[in-house]
Amino acid sequence: MHRLLVPLLLAAACSPVSAPPSTAPTRSRYPGNLTKARPLTHAERTSFAETSRYADVVQFIDSLRSLGGDMHVGSIGKTTEGRDIPFVVASRPRVDTPEEAKRLGRPIVYVQANIHAGEVEGKEALQALLRDLLFDNHVNVLDSVVLIAIPIYNADGNERFAPQERNRTEQNGPALVGTRANAQGFDLNRDYIKAEAPETVASLAMFKAWDPDVFVDLHTTDGSYHGYALTYAPSLNPAAMFTAPYTHDTLLVALRQRMADLDGFYVFDYGNFPREQGAPTAWETYDARPRFGTNYYGLRGRISVLSEAYSHDPFLRRIAVTYDFVAELLSFVAANADDIVDLSREAATRTTGWGNDPATARQIPIRSTIESKYSGPVRVEDVVRTGDTVRYEAGLPLGVRRTGGVRTIEMPVYDRFAPSLSVAFPFAYAFPRDVGDSLVKRLVMHGVLVDQLDRPLETPVTTFTIDSTSVAAQPFQKHRERRLFGTWGASTPRTLPEGTYLVRTGQPLGILAIYLLEPLSDDGFVDWNVLDAWANEHTYPVVRIVHPVRAQLHPVTN
Repeated sequence: MHRLLVPLLLAAACSPVSAPPSTAPTRSRYPGNLTKARPLTHAERTSFAETSRYADVVQFIDSLRSLGGDMHVGSIGKTTEGRDIPFVVASRPRVDTPEEAKRLGRPIVYVQANIHAGEVEGKEALQALLRDLLFDNHVNVLDSVVLIAIPIYNADGNERFAPQERNRTEQNGPALVGTRANAQGFDLNRDYIKAEAPETVASLAMFKAWDPDVFVDLHTTDGSYHGYALTYAPSLNPAAMFTAPYTHDTLLVALRQRMADLDGFYVFDYGNFPREQGAPTAWETYDARPRFGTNYYGLRGRISVLSEAYSHDPFLRRIAVTYDFVAELLSFVAANADDIVDLSREAATRTTGWGNDPATARQIPIRSTIESKYSGPVRVEDVVRTGDTVRYEAGLPLGVRRTGGVRTIEMPVYDRFAPSLSVAFPFAYAFPRDVGDSLVKRLVMHGVLVDQLDRPLETPVTTFTIDSTSVAAQPFQKHRERRLFGTWGASTPRTLPEGTYLVRTGQPLGILAIYLLEPLSDDGFVDWNVLDAWANEHTYPVVRIVHPVRAQLHPVTN
């Protein structure tokens, strides 16, 4: 694919004096504020002293249009405080609707920035990349993919500017940034299952309408002093069985090589060192539960990628590596467009087939534990603990100084999860109307197909007996998470009355439906208190229909 821009040699010109020499983006394709393109982002206009406010992003998108950018602009929805969340669809030819995008037969790539509004380089990188792609007169990725860009997802959090020392304690600038949470106090990257924030509801509607083949979520790291400009992860949930292996073992391996060879950046699987004294002894990834966006999107049978720029690098370098990473990812998707579209199609077809004939299906993991598949070299940044009270660099504790030195240490790499509890694929789940008041709206919001019986149905079902239940001692995201303990019994005949709701697993989102409805799921509706009214009953209110049955049904639309 055509390289977007000539390499940039910015070394001392744009790196703060306090930054180690290695932080300059020496081969990045990102032009910085030396670009001849217009408009400039707010970060570029301020020589990377500041990040964009909401009005700056809206003005930038308006400027793209006024300068002739051929793109579709819309709003995915409104925030709690009533701000529109802008999105841009860029493609050649231009597309304005999901139907037009699907007719092109190309991969649809959905890139989201600023979900944690203090983590600001994704917002700046995505604006700049949109500009450079739209006004590039050569053949580029827009001739092979449909790009949906959401540069300022957590718009309300973005506007809560405060000193970086307060809002992003471990980040090297800029001086003023937004907050992690939205206006409700929710961490939007823990909201994908419960979907209580208006931003999440809007995201799920976009997923449902556009059904992107690839989802990319742009972040900044917290904490560990490692030697990578950016770390990444696929969906870590083992139930993302159709796309996560390809993402981890093919797509991200290729990006790692391209980033080193073409862009001059070391990147690696996301992780942190355990908080312990002395030299690091392990490299550990994060949580596999689908409350996190990239884990969630894998359960929809699609590729998902987490991007985490290194928080201790200067703002310009973080923008540059994020820009390059997204550009390389788009180039990979464009070059492998048919394979990626086929992967989405296969996930939908096989999941639907398993639900229609559960005897052919694999078991679905609903709980998992972290594991290490190998030991290998991990880059560790050397820092000096001086013992004084000087803050040598924004985002560092007092008395800690970066040296610019990096060494490699052999250690176990915990970069994936293994199933600890799996369940058989049922034909369907069924629940009565009174339970439906709690479940149906949420299921439909996720895009799961729900039907209702037009007449009574006689069928064998299995029932989950609740032995005990527990709730978390401390609230999390305004919930006390719940866990049920019990067992599924043997199949027994039952007559399900007219009006009973059915969720058949023979649908593209059948695996997601299983994860949401299973009582022992580590991150389903039970966990988020949706079914608390029945938690102290003897039996769980949702039953399984194990084997295929014929029934007269009508779809539920809302």
